[in-house]
Amino acid sequence: MKKLFLSLLLSAYCAMAQAQTHQLSSHILDISTGKPAPGVTVKLEKQDEQRKTWSLLDSKVTDENGRIKDFLPYPQAGKGIYRLTFLVSGYFKAQRTESFYPFIEVVFQIRDNAHYHVPITLSPYGYSTYRGN
Repeated sequence: MKKLFLSLLLSAYCAMAQAQTHQLSSHILDISTGKPAPGVTVKLEKQDEQRKTWSLLDSKVTDENGRIKDFLPYPQAGKGIYRLTFLVSGYFKAQRTESFYPFIEVVFQIRDNAHYHVPITLSPYGYSTYRGN
């Protein structure tokens, strides 16, 4: 029984690992409404550590659940310093809400090949971020 359980657990883990095609995802939750923030453009950049310049890698829009699931496909993924820029001004304008932040930049470091989830919680006058899973 124990071997069967471990075998099933290992199979589930391998299936999840195989399904993971992108190294980075993000999510925006508007805590002033308690709902996700759809339609927000998010830019992904990587820093050239020698020149200290940024290169645009991708730009995507959050889905109806406030999510972007497919930044950094694994062949392109790698260690380094990255920046996500959340262009929230348009989102708040669409909500007819005044906001203090026209955009939010989150700089973080990828140190291995693990999956990284970098979400923000958002309100018109504040935000927070953390490394999720």
